[in-house]
Amino acid sequence: MIDAAQAALQFVSGRQRVDLDADQMLLFAVVRAIEIVGEAATRMSIEARDAAPGVPWAAIVGMRHRIVHAYFSIDRDIVWNTVMLELPQLLPILQAALARK
Repeated sequence: MIDAAQAALQFVSGRQRVDLDADQMLLFAVVRAIEIVGEAATRMSIEARDAAPGVPWAAIVGMRHRIVHAYFSIDRDIVWNTVMLELPQLLPILQAALARK
């Protein structure tokens, strides 16, 4: 989850929201990274989830399902907000949980 979240943040570094509309490769890369975060979340054990109660597990998995099953109607604003607002908040929580392991 950490690697994919960091990758998504690198993809958008120095970019603006309009770039998701103009650059299909950027959109695909960001969406794929978010998908990987969600897929990894589905594979986390109950113990690992319990160790990181600040992680919105259901929302992460739900976003993964939405991306995988409705990829023709992905809302780019939600993708952008996920990368710009949600992932930066998620990363420190995941990193702290990993450090406690």
